[in-house]
Amino acid sequence: MKTTHALALMSTFGTAMAVADTVNFDELKTHAPPPGWTATQTGRGKANWTIEKDETAPSKPNVLKQSGEATYPVCFKDDTSLKDGFVQVKFKPVSGKEDQAGGVIWRCKDKDNYYISRANALENNVTIYHTVNGKRSEKKRINTKVTSGQWHTLRVDFKDNYFVVTFDGKEAFTWKDETFKDAGKVGVWTKADSTTLFDDFSYGAEAKVSSADQLEKESRKKAAKGEGDDDDDKK
Repeated sequence: MKTTHALALMSTFGTAMAVADTVNFDELKTHAPPPGWTATQTGRGKANWTIEKDETAPSKPNVLKQSGEATYPVCFKDDTSLKDGFVQVKFKPVSGKEDQAGGVIWRCKDKDNYYISRANALENNVTIYHTVNGKRSEKKRINTKVTSGQWHTLRVDFKDNYFVVTFDGKEAFTWKDETFKDAGKVGVWTKADSTTLFDDFSYGAEAKVSSADQLEKESRKKAAKGEGDDDDDKK
């Protein structure tokens, strides 16, 4: 697996630094799950996470593909542990009658407990949730064009109880929550029958998060435009 390391921050004394990692899956065996990752699902069904070659990959030749069918397929990197930082991925929704979704998870404890933000090409929206004991609850969403068959970029920056979701380079919304306060793993996510490709999975300990006061102002401004919170996900 090819992983690149970029120095993000270093103190003037050289004693503290944050490193960002990118995984592009290009040196891994195809037709098999990525080693060092837990390839599984939340709920019923059977996810199918495999490394495959794809000519459209942002970094050729390989991608991580989910082609099974389960309640919520999830795949997280076993050696990660982040409390504050970011997670980002490029994803391409390929097909799915019920859903065509791609997402990222963070502060993941196990397959049933994590934060998740996803974009859906059938619904044309970006949403944030938490999943607790296998139950997913929607908290905020924004309607935006998510094109099937095209590559998109989804990123979440998280610091303390504040989260900033960015889709295709544009900030979608902010959210605050205290369900999961400790460090956890990062990974990727889909839903139901989504066939989705993932590439250039990035994560690191430096979060691009504004001050708490600024986030509060942004949250109120977006709420005034109709981006309210939902209590539960019925789909």
